[in-house]
Amino acid sequence: MTRIGVLALQGAFRRHVEALEALGVTGVEVRAPADLDGIDGLILPGGESTAMSLLLGANELTEPCRDVIAGGLPVFGTCAGMILLAEKVLDGRSDQVQLSDVPITVRRNGYGRQLASFEADLEIAGETEPFRAVFIRAPKVEQVDPAVEVLATVDDDPVLIRYRNVLAAAFHPELTPDLRLHRVFLLEC
Repeated sequence: MTRIGVLALQGAFRRHVEALEALGVTGVEVRAPADLDGIDGLILPGGESTAMSLLLGANELTEPCRDVIAGGLPVFGTCAGMILLAEKVLDGRSDQVQLSDVPITVRRNGYGRQLASFEADLEIAGETEPFRAVFIRAPKVEQVDPAVEVLATVDDDPVLIRYRNVLAAAFHPELTPDLRLHRVFLLEC
């Protein structure tokens, strides 16, 4: 049976586990390096990217997560997860951890603070029906390398991208009943 790890240090990890279970997949809450053993994919959930960064270090997960991502394990980063995967964060803290080098540049809270949260119907490449996306203090992708595949945009800004073994969304697909993006991710696992 497919086992997908969900980084469970902070943020909306439980909703991702529920989405996986609704699809008949085992969701494994990752809180320690040993939790990465035997997983077929990894989800980095939304939350607060600087808090997640500090907790990754405190739980000795930074290098193990970097290693599995660099080793080709399929990864799905949502909101803060996208920030952790980006090569460059324009307004991140100097001690903020990056788990990968996906060649995108993001701005934390690029669409504004909590009060500026919004929903949008996205046209996603390969999908016939729009996907209702929930943006909460979302990162804004300011720049993408030509090697990055842009799967959806809002006002011409990329909000869903794919790069090698990484799928990343600036929004929270786990906060909707629509499981299509989790299914797309599972196809890579």
